[in-house]
Amino acid sequence: MSLSDSETSYGGGGGSDYKPFRHISRDRLLYEMLRSAKSADSKAWKVLIMDKVTVKVMSHSCKMADITDQEVSLVEDLFRRRQPLPSLDAVYFIQPSKENVVMFLSDMSGREPLYKKAYIFFSSPIPKELVNHIKCDTSVLPRIGALREMNLEYFPIDSQGFITDQDTALQELYGNVDNIRRFNTYLNNMAIRIATVFASLKELPHIYYRSAKESDESAPTVSRELVPTKLADAVWDMVSKYKSTIPKFPQSETCDLLIVDRSVDQIAPVIHEWTYDAMCHDLLDMEGNKYIHEVASKTGGPPEEKEVVLEEHDSVWLELRHSHIADASERLHEKFTTFVSKNKAAQMQQSGRDGGEISTRDLQKMVQALPQYTEQVEKISLHVEIAGKINTIIRDAALRELGQLEQDLVFGDAAAKDVINFLRTKQNTTPEYKLRLLMIYASVYPEKFEGDKGLKLMQLAKLSPDDMKVISNMQLLAGSSTKKASAAGAFSLKFSNQKTTQAARKDRTDEEEETWSLFRFYPVVEELIESLNKGELPKGEYACKNEPIPVPKGNSARNSKSTQIAPAPTAPPHSMRSRRTANWAKSRTSDDGYSSDSTLKNVAADFKKMGKRIFVFIIGGATRSELRVCHKMTTKLRREVILGTTSMDDPSQYLTKLKLLCDSRATVTPDGLGI
Repeated sequence: MSLSDSETSYGGGGGSDYKPFRHISRDRLLYEMLRSAKSADSKAWKVLIMDKVTVKVMSHSCKMADITDQEVSLVEDLFRRRQPLPSLDAVYFIQPSKENVVMFLSDMSGREPLYKKAYIFFSSPIPKELVNHIKCDTSVLPRIGALREMNLEYFPIDSQGFITDQDTALQELYGNVDNIRRFNTYLNNMAIRIATVFASLKELPHIYYRSAKESDESAPTVSRELVPTKLADAVWDMVSKYKSTIPKFPQSETCDLLIVDRSVDQIAPVIHEWTYDAMCHDLLDMEGNKYIHEVASKTGGPPEEKEVVLEEHDSVWLELRHSHIADASERLHEKFTTFVSKNKAAQMQQSGRDGGEISTRDLQKMVQALPQYTEQVEKISLHVEIAGKINTIIRDAALRELGQLEQDLVFGDAAAKDVINFLRTKQNTTPEYKLRLLMIYASVYPEKFEGDKGLKLMQLAKLSPDDMKVISNMQLLAGSSTKKASAAGAFSLKFSNQKTTQAARKDRTDEEEETWSLFRFYPVVEELIESLNKGELPKGEYACKNEPIPVPKGNSARNSKSTQIAPAPTAPPHSMRSRRTANWAKSRTSDDGYSSDSTLKNVAADFKKMGKRIFVFIIGGATRSELRVCHKMTTKLRREVILGTTSMDDPSQYLTKLKLLCDSRATVTPDGLGI
């Protein structure tokens, strides 16, 4: 028995084994864990046993077919009563908790263990006392084939995104934090899961984080402002230990990590984002990535409900997800036309509908083309239906006018009179949409919500006290201000160190011709990634745990490091800063009308030439627009940009979380948050 870690080297920074992020997660689980769990005298098939967390980890990375391909005949829950299978080996993929270890020992101790041999893989580092607890059971030791730390406890949601699956992060860390022990435990769990990303990828990050704002010296620092700082400390402690415990782990920094919280951009979670992906999750009744639609019954009965998952295995979704909804609709129409013109079965069926005779030979060709016809027509029809539903909602809810006002506010082209006029004339707008509009207005014009001004606006919008609480709770995320409130009970929203007067974003429309309207908005994360890439993060707002060594004058530290690894693109110069068009999401259409538009697939051939990875972690939830930006910036910067967050939130989910925030202003000194 040996306690060891991964020996597979994936390395970043353009190494020979450089692989896409999600690919590495899947490979480690299938090959490094499941395939390695075998001995010469064992039968081929084995049992896989997991707890609630590791089941989620596995399901986010692998399909059931992938698992059975690794000779797993049965998947079991650690805490459910299980049938003894003494002739089979078992693979335990579990968290290193006392409860899990006790259950494992119960399975494998005594005269009649449940399984022949056990291969134990822990999702994160195991405390020494638990290792000693296992070693003390002499009946179990000979039955252990491996005891290893997999260090894989994150949840990939995309080829360039992961979550730590902590839905309550806003409430736990930014609400009532009187319970410091609970606060620390929650933050530590977050740090552990983030750190296992770097363990899996064999990356040692430069850790940048949004530092706490300066506050009045007479008042203790508000705990919520220290969250990014404390998380950066905890992640650095974890990855520093990996240097000495994981074989072949890099001893010097290989990538960049930027830690921010939701306060960095409170507009992105609520503004209407006009891409196909964002519109699906914002406007349709979806559960995660699952969409339910009606299909014709094969038996001739009433329509049946069918559940589909909108993920990267769907080539049409992959191509269109980051396109403007108008662009997606146009391309779907083109796809269907192209498909019919090239597919025999579709042509024959169309001919029959037009009243033409179908010959026996034509029927034979149609039958031969049917399998492909059925599968492809289902895919295209599904997305035509979804896009049609979205366009109907946009029209019925008059979303174009609302979306225009939202973006005009963000870019300084609208003011109070425009908001008031909209609220007066658009009485039928849903309360959620009116609330989201006022949240954007409060972010851009915080002074308009001082005193009773905000109350009057909420009354004009006919919003409930619960909705009003959402606006006031935005202050909890905004951080403290040295300015005193102008009146008793009033608040002043402060969203950045720079005072916002007319606009929350700089318009970049002069850099590229506009193709689609309502495509001006871009999340703050885009500018942060660009600044990090150039080594130009504002020193007063962002600190670094392990500051890079300065380089000779004339070159910034970040620029120098990037250019050493990432060769300059040979393509003609092109602005990295434009979001007006959907050009970065345009398809490479194949002959059958399909294309695969994954950013990483497009650059797969040059993957080894890509520069160091950039990781951005957002505490308190991220948005579809921020995930889209990471795909976009990967192509622009030729550095794989990976988004991490506590949860991926749609606008309605974010509003619910803000409503749950507590108004308690618990404060602690920095030393009181030792992790």
